[in-house]
Amino acid sequence: MIYDITRPVTPNLHVWPGDTTYSVKPLVKIAEGGSVNLVTLEISAHTGTHADAYYHYEANGEHPIDMPLDSYIGRAKVVTVTRRDGGLLPSDFAHVDLTGAERLLIHSHVSDLPDDQWPTGFPYLSVELIEWLHGLGIVLIGLDSPSVDDFNSKELLCHHALNRYRMVNIETLQLRGVPDGDYELVALPLKLDLACASPVRAILRAL
Repeated sequence: MIYDITRPVTPNLHVWPGDTTYSVKPLVKIAEGGSVNLVTLEISAHTGTHADAYYHYEANGEHPIDMPLDSYIGRAKVVTVTRRDGGLLPSDFAHVDLTGAERLLIHSHVSDLPDDQWPTGFPYLSVELIEWLHGLGIVLIGLDSPSVDDFNSKELLCHHALNRYRMVNIETLQLRGVPDGDYELVALPLKLDLACASPVRAILRAL
């Protein structure tokens, strides 16, 4: 059983306010006599389901081309949380055993929103939670929320904490209809140089 947990990339997909929306510019069309259809894409590095690179928030951080691939593939646990807004704490995961999880994917109400709707409130990480998960051996944290930090944060404490512990994150997952439990995650970033993030095609395979 495979679950596709990627938001579809369409011109209607919501993006971070002020960011570039996805668009397609045809260069050659078969319908107009061309031998192929050929298009150019305009897309933000943070479009839809994506993996932040450390360069996104660290001046000398790694670009997607140098991010640790082994962190984005392997054993993962999906956990549903009831918090609808604010920083997630270890107590939000008291109902589940995360021992041996390696990767944590957090399912919230945001997965129930349509692709073209920006969440007015969403759960995000806390430094306390990141430190606790690091102690459990977690290497990747994925959320269906658009950020690991509060929408209005300028300090981006959670982003910097992830870098400090060399953990990676995925944002804007689509976990609607995915039962809580253990899976194999495959969500590889593209081999992009100079970029601050990369869209991913994230899937889960039932163990």
